[in-house]
Amino acid sequence: MSSETRNTANAPRPTASEPAPGSRPTATRRQVLAGSGAAAAIAFTGAFSELFAGTAAARGHGGYGPLVPDPDGLLDLPKGFRYRVLSREGDPLRSGEGEVPSNHDGMAAFAGRHGRVHLVRNHENRVTAKIGVPTVEGLTYDPAAKGGCTSLELDGRNKVLGERVAIAGTAVNCAGGPTPWRTWLTCEETEDRAGTNGYAKDHGFVFEVDGADPRRTGAVPLTAMGRFQHEAVAVDPGSGIVYETEDAFDRPFGLFYRFLPARPLGGTGSLRAGGALEAMRVPDLPDLSSVQETGARFDRVEWVPVPDPLAAGTPIRLQDFGPKGITHAQKLEGCYWGGSSVYFVSSFARSDEGSAADHYGQVWRYEPQKRRLTLVVIFGPDTDIQLPGESPDNICLAADGGLMVCEDGGGAQHVLGVTRRGEVYAMARGRQNIGTPEEPEWGEFAGVTFSPDGSTMYVNCYTPGTTFAVTGPWC
Repeated sequence: MSSETRNTANAPRPTASEPAPGSRPTATRRQVLAGSGAAAAIAFTGAFSELFAGTAAARGHGGYGPLVPDPDGLLDLPKGFRYRVLSREGDPLRSGEGEVPSNHDGMAAFAGRHGRVHLVRNHENRVTAKIGVPTVEGLTYDPAAKGGCTSLELDGRNKVLGERVAIAGTAVNCAGGPTPWRTWLTCEETEDRAGTNGYAKDHGFVFEVDGADPRRTGAVPLTAMGRFQHEAVAVDPGSGIVYETEDAFDRPFGLFYRFLPARPLGGTGSLRAGGALEAMRVPDLPDLSSVQETGARFDRVEWVPVPDPLAAGTPIRLQDFGPKGITHAQKLEGCYWGGSSVYFVSSFARSDEGSAADHYGQVWRYEPQKRRLTLVVIFGPDTDIQLPGESPDNICLAADGGLMVCEDGGGAQHVLGVTRRGEVYAMARGRQNIGTPEEPEWGEFAGVTFSPDGSTMYVNCYTPGTTFAVTGPWC
């Protein structure tokens, strides 16, 4: 498909924690019900102001108005907004290296020279993927793997100037996160070893990708950051510490980690110098899903060294963390840095799958200086799976100071906006039906991110793999 524009209406290691009581709820539960502009009812609870610490003032109203049906059947947006299709799976890469791969997932945008933007995009491909990332000499880790990243170069008007392979031969590249030195950390959401599924090498690593010059970073696994089912990462810009989420598919569920690099900051190569991997332990809290009250605060977070970061014999989440154990959570996904805190998302928890309790999505805030963990948002209760309001996934801070969340649940799929006041609105709705007219299905959104100047929201539809640039009256 063409890209024609279409109208639609070096820091010290943290000190040890000080003695404190285990946990205590400190905030009053607050429920917010907001219309999305699409006749939807959403229920969220939490202290939303905490989500926007250190950002510009968020929008003072509940969104940009109702979504306007797209006559081309791709993406519904509010009036005044427009989208451009930048790339679709199966189209030829402009580099001539092959086809645009399938399964568009996590993504980030970086400033380039002369007002250009480098958009780095994950492809969450397994060995069964329809279109794998083409192997390229010098950029391929394991030729048997079909995942990786592609990089788009855009001009100031979002015209695609180039599109190429940025890393290949990785597996199940789900999310990741940007670094302060303008590279992308792409994460493998798998623990498959060499010999499994035909792989020639072990997988489950983080790789660093320079979207402007991929050969500068190559295809080198950052092994000290651990081998597990990675989801997303966020870098503390002051200390260089990297926080990592694990989306393990079975019990015991994933952990929340921090990586203390030996060379905390300084650009490409700093993470390759190694470091220490630790997992979060909240005393007397083996499962985060058991916390059901927003504002619940834990003032004594501990960090425990991971016995075997490479998981040579046992997956990390199954390793021996001592008699006190370790803290797990189901579906740890999105992760971002805001103000002086790191935020991470648990998309959902289901007791019938092994969690301690049920929820429709949580957002947690960890304050490194205070060693404090707080549950700041709970998604739900789910009123209708055809409407937004469940299973948050990728998450980012918006140019207007609000929050954008990719929904990954049942029924219609949306990009949701959240204001500082807790108002929730639908920013976009996917219209590409991958089911049947009788039983429609829509591909999830992923990789929401903003251009460095805040003028464009970029977002992926996972399947069919489609990358959109959305412009309009962002304010």
